[in-house]
Amino acid sequence: MSGQRSWSRREFLRGTSAGVALLPPALLAGAAGQSAPANVYEPHYFTKSEWSFINAAVDRLIPADTVGPGGVEAGVPEFLDRQLDSPYGYGAFAYMQGPFLTGSSPQLGYQLSYTPREIYRLGIAAADAQARTLHNRFFFELEPPRQEEFLAHLEHGTVQLGSPPSQTFFEQLLSNVKEGYFADPIYGGNRHMGAWKMIGFPGARADFTDWIDQPGKKYPYGPASIAGRSAS
Repeated sequence: MSGQRSWSRREFLRGTSAGVALLPPALLAGAAGQSAPANVYEPHYFTKSEWSFINAAVDRLIPADTVGPGGVEAGVPEFLDRQLDSPYGYGAFAYMQGPFLTGSSPQLGYQLSYTPREIYRLGIAAADAQARTLHNRFFFELEPPRQEEFLAHLEHGTVQLGSPPSQTFFEQLLSNVKEGYFADPIYGGNRHMGAWKMIGFPGARADFTDWIDQPGKKYPYGPASIAGRSAS
């Protein structure tokens, strides 16, 4: 997804290691045209309009194709909603007391006072307002190419949201979408372990060390989840 070109699934997954597939950072919170209907799961945090935005954005960030399941089909919106309604969403695992040094070096890490819940709530509202200003429609009502173009503007900061900054909102969204796509299904995403099957990741199996030293050889048993479910 870019203003100049469309991302392929391979490009999207580049730099996303299988190692984060089991326990990405957001999962510290606790275990508890879209490819799948958005009303299968009833959101607890997102409002109706926010839920429409999230499903549309996830569908564009990880669209379904012949390589693997799309983000909506994989349950990523459910993952996001559950995480934002958890301690992670309230910023329980981040230092939130300041001082916040805006414009500081990236090495200092996150330097804003917003919790993840606030980033999403404020960011979605501002993004939808901008979409209506530019196109007279909410984001989820735009055609897919227009949605991709709009997300690219958020990514590069060429559409300004105010607070939080557009790039901060996009980075938070993209990071959490990747986490939800590769997370253990117990957290709501990676439904049926589709993402793990796509990349050949064994999941939460107790022992697969015999296969570590066999590069290029396909792992034959399929992944297993924390809950003990397996997929061939």
